[in-house]
Amino acid sequence: MAGLTAEDTPLRDTSEVADFARGCFRPAAADRVGVELEFLVFDGTAAASHVPLARVERALPALPGGSRVTFEPGGQLELSGPPGPLQDALARMAADVAAVRDALRAAGLALAGVGLDPIRPARRQLRLPRYEAMAEFLGVPYGPLMMCSTASIQVNLDLGERPATRWERAHAFGPVLMAAFANSPLSGGRPCGWMSGRQAVWEHLDRTRTAPVPASGDPAADWAEYLLDARLMLVREGEERYRAVRDGSTFRDWLKAGGEQRPTAEDLVYHATTVFPPVRPRGWLEIRYLDAQHPAIWPVCVAVTHALVTDDRAADAALAATESFQRSCRELWGVAARCGLTDPRLRRAAEACFRAALEALPRLGVGPGLACRVAAFADRHVTTGRSPAADLMDPTSARRVPTWLNDEGWE
Repeated sequence: MAGLTAEDTPLRDTSEVADFARGCFRPAAADRVGVELEFLVFDGTAAASHVPLARVERALPALPGGSRVTFEPGGQLELSGPPGPLQDALARMAADVAAVRDALRAAGLALAGVGLDPIRPARRQLRLPRYEAMAEFLGVPYGPLMMCSTASIQVNLDLGERPATRWERAHAFGPVLMAAFANSPLSGGRPCGWMSGRQAVWEHLDRTRTAPVPASGDPAADWAEYLLDARLMLVREGEERYRAVRDGSTFRDWLKAGGEQRPTAEDLVYHATTVFPPVRPRGWLEIRYLDAQHPAIWPVCVAVTHALVTDDRAADAALAATESFQRSCRELWGVAARCGLTDPRLRRAAEACFRAALEALPRLGVGPGLACRVAAFADRHVTTGRSPAADLMDPTSARRVPTWLNDEGWE
């Protein structure tokens, strides 16, 4: 296996992996939020058809908020907003989402805020060498589904002055938030048996790279072990050449092999981009376990997640109210994905978490408009034990514009 560049010095041993892992948990005095939104794009008059990327690209306008536009392999549109204070990050992303929605609507297209394509089979539109190798490694059927049919919200948060604390909170509230915002119950036009079908897809992929990072109380050490024990997905053999690794070997195996083909520091950095735990450290926290939401609801998702992870009073109140739940929290990722808020433990925990988040929002500079939206979401979904997925399965929606395709206002 060749390193990324001939000049890059090969790693000596696992201590250098530990050094890299510690660098992923640097304290930060700032408290910025970064938002990344993925949307499926549909033809408003032919929802069962895949929309060519060229058609979407032609319709895209200049974005006033400064988001970067990229596409996932199946043509999912991703907006990555610049990091900043919560209110600024939300306002800039909201302006960009509105601009994209309006431009696509004028072109006969619609953004769908749903975590898994409800009706279309997986079909890859991007044929980049990295994606070719990734597809070979992941295999069917879940590889194509993950790459081409899923969409998520990613909330990026600074680690603050106590990185371990925020790391633990992001995991502790993970099943609760996953259940509260579960929004992908359909596949192939019918219920798939999961409230978060998107998470079900991740559950069926290589678990050495998709399971939560184990917790021992030392996040950097845990992250180093995770990276070492994750299977190699692919290696770069040139600027545009990638090779899938199909022999089951891990990064630790590669490092132990010795010789002239030991991995380099750049290989390690690249390997870290091919593992996808629900929370990933990169000098900040990537919270990756949230389904895509209706274009009017994603700010609720971001605000609640930010409050619970970064606000000490909110986190302490939520943890105190869910103390017994927390003992089994790490065992409930699968339950959250399958059952959403129909699980009574998760519903009770979500009620406590939303109460704590609502009390924190004014301290975080959130205005009354968004606070009212958070309260409305709690009344509609949390108190009733109905994740957004339940609305998508409402049989009456089949007689009107499907809920997942209706990008009009939400009340």
